[in-house]
Amino acid sequence: MIVDINFASLKSTKPHEYALRFLFGGILTATAGLIAMRYGPVIGGLFLAFPAIFPASATLIESHEEQRKQRTGYDGTNRGRAAAGLDAAGSFLGALALLLFAFILHRFLPTHDPILTLTAASLAWLALSVILWLLAKRRNIIRHWTARQTHRT
Repeated sequence: MIVDINFASLKSTKPHEYALRFLFGGILTATAGLIAMRYGPVIGGLFLAFPAIFPASATLIESHEEQRKQRTGYDGTNRGRAAAGLDAAGSFLGALALLLFAFILHRFLPTHDPILTLTAASLAWLALSVILWLLAKRRNIIRHWTARQTHRT
């Protein structure tokens, strides 16, 4: 799989789908805030780290893939699930890299320049995300998992 940016997909996303993503993000952020008020900022921050847009994007990806297959006359259920699964796998790898981001901030923010620390943590997150994706791709983990999901009935 080649990772690329497709600006044409912005046109295919309907306004209500953007609203749904905004709603999910807002609900999850507000929930994290309530948890932080009750249990403290450390616990609340763990919940804020949840990719707020993921639930909405996974369902929209599944729906779009199903519709695309149905327009060609095929049942797109498996294809939609596989596409959402691939998105989930990428989100998981990015979330793993966020652990490194959080560790760097936790360890160095109290004693070092905030801008430098945030920059270093961001670059470390980006580097680890790319490395994890390349390792998963090289070992065919993502492709194997997605193929298994596609061929299920």
